[in-house]
Amino acid sequence: MSIVAIIPARGGSKRIPRKNIKEFCGKPMIAWSIEAARQSGCFDRIVVSTDDAEIAEVARQFGAEIPFMRPSSLSDDYTGTIPVIRHAVEWLSDNGSTVFEACCLYATAPFVSPEDLKRGQQMLHSEACSYAFSVTSYAFPIQRAIRITSEGRVAMFNPEHFQTRSQDLEEAWHDAGQFYWGSAQVWMEERPIFSEDTLPVTLPRHRVQDIDTPEDWVRAEWLFRAMQAQGAD
Repeated sequence: MSIVAIIPARGGSKRIPRKNIKEFCGKPMIAWSIEAARQSGCFDRIVVSTDDAEIAEVARQFGAEIPFMRPSSLSDDYTGTIPVIRHAVEWLSDNGSTVFEACCLYATAPFVSPEDLKRGQQMLHSEACSYAFSVTSYAFPIQRAIRITSEGRVAMFNPEHFQTRSQDLEEAWHDAGQFYWGSAQVWMEERPIFSEDTLPVTLPRHRVQDIDTPEDWVRAEWLFRAMQAQGAD
């Protein structure tokens, strides 16, 4: 029974072409996730699920395995994470490596730390839950969010909170987009991740950055270099 890191990394990124292997602060983006997984000591195997030969080769160079190529049916713009992890768990189990636990670790998570991966695994072990995954808090109260209308004007999503003080509003959290720990069983059953049966692994906001646009990429590199210079946790 093995504990496996599964890194989804398809080749069809549209907004940032070749995002998974584009150089980020001196290394291909995916290398940071592979190295964090290796340094954590949590895993028997580090597997990359990809449909792309170039991504597969880069991943091998940094110590990951590519025991299969992901089928095209799971490599389009609409395939969710859970079916991809289920496919990997099923393939490994059918090919001589029965999986006990799997951690989905995103290829575009350069801020992920080995310590947080270990913390997530410990939480999965210490409490009865389906998943444990990384979250961080919103910087501003979501109850006071505004939208821009079709007429170009401003409207509140929750106008009843116009007079409510920020400190009186409940703090809100969001998926940090780094990792998701779960047993092989919950992945195979495709249980929903966002549920009352899931534990949050809380991260500080300065170690969380979505990287979906060129602007995100530039900001992430600035932040990453600043953290390295300061030795920030």
